[in-house]
Parts: sequence; C-alpha cells; structure tokens
Amino acid sequence: MSQHGVGTPHIFAADEAQGFLLVEDFGDELLHRHLNTTSANTLYGKAFDTLIDLQQCPDNSTLIPRYDQALLHRELLIFNEWFCSALLGHTLSTDESVMLNSMFNDLEQSALEQSQTLVHRDYHSRNLLLRNTDNATVGLGVIDFQGALWGACTYDLVSLLRDCYVRFPTDQVTQWALSYRQQAIAAGLLDNVNEAEFLRWFDWMGLQRHIKVLGIFARLHLRDGKHHYLHDLPLVIRYTLEVAEIYPQFQTFTAWFKTTLLPLAEQQSWYSDYRHAGDVQ
Repeated sequence: MSQHGVGTPHIFAADEAQGFLLVEDFGDELLHRHLNTTSANTLYGKAFDTLIDLQQCPDNSTLIPRYDQALLHRELLIFNEWFCSALLGHTLSTDESVMLNSMFNDLEQSALEQSQTLVHRDYHSRNLLLRNTDNATVGLGVIDFQGALWGACTYDLVSLLRDCYVRFPTDQVTQWALSYRQQAIAAGLLDNVNEAEFLRWFDWMGLQRHIKVLGIFARLHLRDGKHHYLHDLPLVIRYTLEVAEIYPQFQTFTAWFKTTLLPLAEQQSWYSDYRHAGDVQ
C-alpha cells in the first residue's frame, strides 16, 4: 500500500519467529476527533483521495484473499448467532432463517457484481489519522488493515460514510458517495455505472456491513468483555433500518426486525432510541 501512495506505518524491524514488529507511531490524532460539520468536506476529501490510492493497488491473489460469497455469508451469520440469539435471546424459527438467508443472498450477489478492488475492511474515522508530512501538509495515515481482502469497491466507502461511530445527514452522505463515484470512474476503478445503480450498491453493501456489525459488537461484548461497543449498537440499528426500509425487497426483514427484535433490544440497558442515534446534540 505504501508503494501506491497510502500512508501506512513504516516497519523498522520484524521478528517473524516471535511475532514482533517495531513500527512507526502515527500518534493519536484520529480523524474521528476532528470530524464536524465544518471540517467534514475537507477531511472526507482527503479520505477519498487515500481510498482511491488504496484501491489502485494491483490484485495480488497470493497475498490478498478473495471476499467471496462464502465469507460474505459467514459474516452475516454472526448476526444470527450473536445479536439475535446470544444478546437478545431470540431463537430464529425456520421461516425466519429462510427469510434472512434470502436477504443475505441478495446482499452477497450485489457485492460480487460490483467492481472489485483492494478492501481495507475497516476504513473509518478511528483507523485514519491526521499526520504532518515532510512538506508540512496534513496527510492521512492508515492503520488496522490486517484484514484486507479483494472485494466490492463500495465496502470501504460505506464504512467511512456510514461510520458506526459518527453520523452525518443522509443527503450529505449521498452527495459524498456520488462524489467518490466520479473520482473512481476518472481513476479507472469503475465503469461508467449510473448513479442509481451505484447508490444501490452502496446501500446494500452498507446493509451487509451493518447487519454483520450488529453481531460483531454483540460478540465483542459477550465473548471479549469489550462492553463499550454496546453503546454504538443503536446507531448501527438506525443505519440498518433506514436503508432496509427504502427497498421493497427488504420490507419483510424491516417489519420483522421492528416487531420481533426491537422490543427485545428495548429491554436492554444499552438501548436508546435508534431513531435519534448519532444525532448532534
């Protein structure tokens, strides 16, 4: 990634036998700490430029695994096991499992039909850092890329713009997504896909990610003792339902979530009204 203009930490020394790396410290100026309504256009512009550089890395199938349908599906099943069952105590019926599998298949096919690029897989405001470069301009450093895969071009974009830790208005997010689309077409990463199709890719990729994240945050709490992730669940629920209810294909899922899972979530100590999650106070 560094060879293609992405600011990644320099490795000073490595001991592969013992599993140690001595790497450059990028500090703690997380993008998340600087994002606000005034700075967002400039900072997301930098993040788009960095993302385009990252996505122009060449395909290396011996190093970067494929984000294939089997993996996309395994990720979605984390929702069933850890969010529905382990966190909320809901055992899925056969009909519910069939409904979810049908939806999951739609999301998986959408991801696979997109242009495929290098995917950081956790490209958001807590993994991007502001850092001064040699010529005194402010650039972005990128960390936490060890889970990188070769997959859908919108995955990192939706991770950034529908960040699980910060939310901007839907109309603004749409404008940013379409701005990225133009950059990606100009860089040769995308064919001239029309805006409506691109936004569907973006939305459905976000659904796959956020359904998965509901399960991952529940697992981090229950298995790993990282309880602070529970407080981010209402925003992830908001993203999930706001997008799902737009598309007729997912109306059954939306109704089921609201009538079956939401009442169980409302009984949990971490729950707050998802409809206002992420709003600026």
